[in-house]
Amino acid sequence: MSTLIKSLAGLGLGAALTLTAGTAMAEGSGCGTFTNAEGVDEHLACSTAPIDFTNKGSLQNGAKIFMNYCAGCHSAKYVRHSRIAQDLEIPPELVEKYLMVTTDQIGDHITAEIDPEVQASWFGAAPPDLSLETRLRGDDWVYTYLLSFYEDPSRPWGANNLVLANAAMPHVLHNMQEELSQEEFESEVGDLVNFMAWMGEPARHDRQVIGFFVILFLLVLLIPVYLLNKEFWKDVK
Repeated sequence: MSTLIKSLAGLGLGAALTLTAGTAMAEGSGCGTFTNAEGVDEHLACSTAPIDFTNKGSLQNGAKIFMNYCAGCHSAKYVRHSRIAQDLEIPPELVEKYLMVTTDQIGDHITAEIDPEVQASWFGAAPPDLSLETRLRGDDWVYTYLLSFYEDPSRPWGANNLVLANAAMPHVLHNMQEELSQEEFESEVGDLVNFMAWMGEPARHDRQVIGFFVILFLLVLLIPVYLLNKEFWKDVK
């Protein structure tokens, strides 16, 4: 593991932005390149997102952050509130009270609170649906992107991003970043990305567990199959 530290005036924070480089990079391309203060292009390695579908506390906190900070502008049209309650082990009454900001029916999908056409007039483009964002970009890319905002007075919303230059998205987690330490902020963003990864494939953990035992079964089955094949052909010259 290596650590990339770039001093940025982080939206009034005046603190250094620390990005921990992870080993998982999409086809070796990492999270892109950026130009440093000396005008030199540098490679930006992706930070490793803390994905763990068995950590229900992390997923629950991520759901809370998503609904409070993301659902105002972004939809998640392939995810139902009832599935959140079931898979994340949240009592339905708590989902209805705290996590349903755009509907009063727990069976409904997550829709954006603000009309996409209105948002398009604000940002230049309607914010994308986030149901499959981590599958499109990768868990580490999304995690690194959310940690890479910095102050840029030339941008309409006063912020830019190292991973996606001139992003239309404002730094919506700015207030959270100001209130928490860097370690705490990275943990909160990690929970958010963990939840987004779950949205993209709720059955991922089960698939991996079942896949492990299927491969194990086939390896064990290989032994009697090999011996049986050897027995059948032992008299063939």
